[in-house]
Amino acid sequence: MRRHRLAPKISYEQIQHRVQELAHQISEDYQGREVVLVGVLKGAFIFMADLVRHLQIPAEVDFIRVASYGNATKSSGRVVLKKDVECPLEGKDVIIVEDIVDSGITLSWLLEHLRERKPRSLKVCALIDKYECREVEVPVDYIGIQIPGGFVVGYGLDFAERYRELQGIYEVVFVDEEDSTS
Repeated sequence: MRRHRLAPKISYEQIQHRVQELAHQISEDYQGREVVLVGVLKGAFIFMADLVRHLQIPAEVDFIRVASYGNATKSSGRVVLKKDVECPLEGKDVIIVEDIVDSGITLSWLLEHLRERKPRSLKVCALIDKYECREVEVPVDYIGIQIPGGFVVGYGLDFAERYRELQGIYEVVFVDEEDSTS
């Protein structure tokens, strides 16, 4: 793993405030209806747990797991399905819960994959929207926090399976070997 340090980007308190606002908005938009939240593993599990706790409407929960990063800091551009949703989605209101949307490649694949299940509606809720990194235009209906770029970890997001446990979100700042003194 390349040498790096973590720079604070978004505090736990800021995240929790936005999660509550998102849950409130979703609850208002789906008042009187039940939604199915499909969390994208592994990164969205903490965000989704907090989001569900703040909803004021009934919600079914399921998960899907795809891979496009491996241990890299950029998407490979190739999406591989590792675990599919198990509950029926036909005729239901479905919200994909994503940790981060950057290139849009994975989300575009997910939207196409889940549309085949014929949901009544299909929307996207993302904790982080890295809008400047888009390679494929995708809709993000509920946005927690927009950031322009940088590789971030914490609150479920990882770098080679590390740092998911951090309460806040941190930017990974890579240290060039020539700049290091050790």
